[in-house]
Amino acid sequence: MRTYTPKAAEIERGWHVVDADGLVLGRLATEVARVLRGKHKPTFTPHLDTGDHVIIVNADKVVLTAGKAEAKQIHRHSGFPGGLRSTSYAQLLAEKPEEAVRRSIRGMLPKNRLGRQMLRKLKVYAGPTHPHQGQQPSPLVLDHARDRASA
Repeated sequence: MRTYTPKAAEIERGWHVVDADGLVLGRLATEVARVLRGKHKPTFTPHLDTGDHVIIVNADKVVLTAGKAEAKQIHRHSGFPGGLRSTSYAQLLAEKPEEAVRRSIRGMLPKNRLGRQMLRKLKVYAGPTHPHQGQQPSPLVLDHARDRASA
């Protein structure tokens, strides 16, 4: 029996919207990365982008547990000597919540051009509205990603 590999024209991409209000960042990121990769579909192929588009709203209301917001650091380097810049997740969530969510999901995708292609299907918005109503996104409910302490 021959192995089935989907063709580019056969891949059907859906649109999902996730309300991140009260969700734990890491649990949200794992589920969204799974949908972006296409692992929820029976036609998943590791070397192809078979995933769906994901829209995340209310990114400013995402939570980190156990005091990780102040303790966990995000690093970036300019490439020059002494160019390491660090900031805490709490500060990044206050200034750019979209970037904090995007970085968490990016770390769970492949580190190559395929992962960058998957990341382009992710849309993150800090507020409750998004401009993608024309795609008729279906809600992606992630109740198991809720913070039990705040619920």
